[in-house]
Amino acid sequence: MRLLKRYFWRAVMVPTLAILAIIVGLDCLFGFIYELEFLRGNYQTLQALQFILTTTPRRVHEYLPMAILLGTLIGLGLLANSGELSVIRAAGVSTLRVSWLVLRPVFLLIILSIPLGEYLTPYTEQVAQSNRSMAEGGGEALRSKYGYWHREGEEFIHINAVQPNGVLHGLTRYRFDEQQKLTETQFVARAIYQGDFWSLEGITGTRLFEDHTETYEKDNGEWQTRLTPQLLSIVVLKPDHLAMAKLLEYTAYLKRQGLETADYMLSFWQKLFMPLATIGMVLIAISFVFGPLREVTMGLRLTAGIVAGLIFHYGQQFFGQLSLVFHTEPLMAAAVPPALCLVLGIWLLQRVR
Repeated sequence: MRLLKRYFWRAVMVPTLAILAIIVGLDCLFGFIYELEFLRGNYQTLQALQFILTTTPRRVHEYLPMAILLGTLIGLGLLANSGELSVIRAAGVSTLRVSWLVLRPVFLLIILSIPLGEYLTPYTEQVAQSNRSMAEGGGEALRSKYGYWHREGEEFIHINAVQPNGVLHGLTRYRFDEQQKLTETQFVARAIYQGDFWSLEGITGTRLFEDHTETYEKDNGEWQTRLTPQLLSIVVLKPDHLAMAKLLEYTAYLKRQGLETADYMLSFWQKLFMPLATIGMVLIAISFVFGPLREVTMGLRLTAGIVAGLIFHYGQQFFGQLSLVFHTEPLMAAAVPPALCLVLGIWLLQRVR
């Protein structure tokens, strides 16, 4: 049995890692070509390449479930084509036992993906976005395409770039009164976090009154706000790129501000249920190899795997967006696709036993 464990480990792990390298490599290539269309200012070819390399961990984390699905199909398909899978079955190894042997390397990949998605991906994504914004924006208000908007009370804030060490570049603040009238605009060249407040440098602003306006300039100042570098590290990233702990932290902050939290909670639940969905897709792949795809070509197996992965991906996106539009519970929207995938995988395996 120990020999079989190593056999299935190699049969699943090698194709999965190869597929992952191919998919991520192609995505990096296409991403680099896309970035070349937006070169300007200090953001040139070298900076675009640096951006792509820095976001590679995020791409690995995103494509790992698809790579596991295709790697399982390819690995078991090769065993089926060579007759080895039939010999293993004839030796008395049940379909259930084969499924467990296949799931062992899958569990390892899922476990390794947790620190990748929780720690490495958010950090490298923030660094990449910050470097790109600084290179393209040059510190000027609203110039950068990749700036970030945030609301706190009656104040709207735009930030060109956020560095992981608690430094903001190109901070623009818009203050409104209770009647939603603009009362003041302020641009800050740089803001540095000092523990309980932000130290502002290079301040220019305009105060708006009923019959006139006043402009002012200051070398430095202070900004008292609930925003911390930890919260800003969340603001600058898309919900899908955040760690689950950060999603919960920022959701609590948004609730205190009276703002909508559905998209962040949806991303949290989708991340939480992703391992369950991955296991379900692997079970479907195993049932395909033992069932309808036992004697077909490798190209057809790949096509079936890609179609199955795309159906799940777009199904998950569909239920998620549906919940945001109709304000339904994000937990249900995130749980339904993985649950259906797992139930379908178990049902298909029962049919081929």
